Amino acid sequence: RYLLEQDFPGMRIGPEPTTDSFIAVMYGETEGNVPGNALVVDPKKPFRKLSRFGNAFLNRFMCSQLPNEVLKSISIIDSPGILSGEKQRISRGYDFCQVLQWFAERVDRIILLFDAHKLDISDEFSEAIKSFRGQDDKIRVVLNKADQVDTQQLMRVYGALMWSLGKVIDTPEVLRVYIGSFWAHPLRNTDNRRLFEAEAQDLFRDIQSLPQKAAVRKLNDLIKRARLAKVHAYIISYLKKEMPSVFGKENKKKELINKLPEIYIQLQREYHISAGDFPEVKKMQEQLENCDFTKFHSLKPKLIETVDNMLANKIASLMNLIRQEESNMPTEMVHGGAFDGTMAGPFGHGYGEGAKEGADEEEWVVAKDKPAYDEIFYTLSPINGKISGISAKKEMVTSKLPNSVLGKIWKLADCDGDGMLDDEEFALAKHLIKIKLDGYELPGTLPSHLVPPSHRKPFQTAE
Repeated sequence: RYLLEQDFPGMRIGPEPTTDSFIAVMYGETEGNVPGNALVVDPKKPFRKLSRFGNAFLNRFMCSQLPNEVLKSISIIDSPGILSGEKQRISRGYDFCQVLQWFAERVDRIILLFDAHKLDISDEFSEAIKSFRGQDDKIRVVLNKADQVDTQQLMRVYGALMWSLGKVIDTPEVLRVYIGSFWAHPLRNTDNRRLFEAEAQDLFRDIQSLPQKAAVRKLNDLIKRARLAKVHAYIISYLKKEMPSVFGKENKKKELINKLPEIYIQLQREYHISAGDFPEVKKMQEQLENCDFTKFHSLKPKLIETVDNMLANKIASLMNLIRQEESNMPTEMVHGGAFDGTMAGPFGHGYGEGAKEGADEEEWVVAKDKPAYDEIFYTLSPINGKISGISAKKEMVTSKLPNSVLGKIWKLADCDGDGMLDDEEFALAKHLIKIKLDGYELPGTLPSHLVPPSHRKPFQTAE
C-alpha cells in the first residue's frame, strides 16, 4: 500500500491478521480481481503450477489488477498474516510453507515485515522463514513503525530483532534490516527522521534495481537447476544399478534408502561433485519411499556431457548477450507511487544537506562561516594572500581525517591548481572538512555553487 500509494482490490490493512489470502498485485488496464481457480488456468499468468496445492489454497489465492505505474515494472505477492498463539493450531487447509517455498524460488526479493512492538517470531513464522532456505540472498527485513519508539528503545528493539533472526536464519552473514515507518501518516517520534529517510532510500534503490537484474537471476536459476538435475541423474542411476534383478527388491530398496548419506559421499568422490549440490538427505529419503527403483533409468553419459558443455561454454555466451542487451537498452527502473515522492525537488533525500547545501541560494554558502575561517587563515602567515601546502596541511590534519580524505579535499579546494590556497579556497577546504565530519560524502567534482566567487569565471571557462 505504501509503495503503490493507492488501495488495491481485496486489500485490508489492520493491526490484527486481516488477510488470510495470497494476493498477487499486478498491472492491469482495468481495476479488478481474478479468483485463484481462474488464475491457475490462465496461460498468460505464471501461476499454473500452483494448481497442485488444491482447492483449499486456490480459494485463498487471488490476483488484484490495477493500472499503477509501479506495477509496470514489478509485481508484488502479498502473503497472509502470520498466525501466532492458539491460532497456529488451526490448520489452514493447505501446506502454507510449501506454497511460500514455491513463491520463494521464483521471486527476486523476499521482504520480512516486523513491527517495532511485535518482534516475537511465532512457530509458524519460524517455519515460514525456514522454507526460504537456499534463497537467503533474496531476503531483506523491514522493521516497521519504528517512529513509535524513542532512540533508546529502537536500539534495544533492533538488537532483539537481530538476536531472534540469528536463531532462525542459518547463515553466517547478517541480514540487511531497513528501519523506518512505511505509511503516509505523520511521524510519532521525529528524533530519527534522517535515519528513516536514508533507510527508505536504500530500500527503494534495492527494489528499483530488480528489473535490471531479473535476466541474470533467471540465468542463475537455470544454472542451479542444471547442476541439481545432473546430481539427481547420478543418484537415480546408482540406485537402479544396485537393485537386484529378481528377488529381494523391497529389502534392497530399504537398505539403499538408509545408506543414502554414504551413497552421497561415494558419488562426491567418484564424480568430483561438491556436497552443496546434493539434495537434502531427509527429504530425498522421504520421496524415495514411494518410488519403484526398478523403473529408474540408467545413466546416459551423453546427456551429462551435453549439460557440462552448456555450463562450460553456452552460459558464458548467454551472459555476454545479456550484458550487451543491457548496455543497449535504457536502464529499467521502477517508477511511480512512493518511488517518485523522494526523487526530485526539495524533499529529495539529502537535498540541502552536506555538499548540496546552498545549491539553490544566491550567496556563496561558505560565506557565513568565512570570518571564522579567515582568523585561522591569517595565523598561518600567508604570503601575497596565499598559504603554502605545508601550512595548510598543519591546519587540515587537526581534523583527524585520514590523508586519503584530506588529499581529496585539497584537490577540490585548490581551484586554480597552483598548489597554494587563498583565503576563499582555504574557507572552502574548511567547509568540505566540516561536511565530511558531519557524516556526509564528498562530491566527486566541485559543484558550481561551492566554487569560490573570485574563481568562478576563469574556473568555468577552463572547464
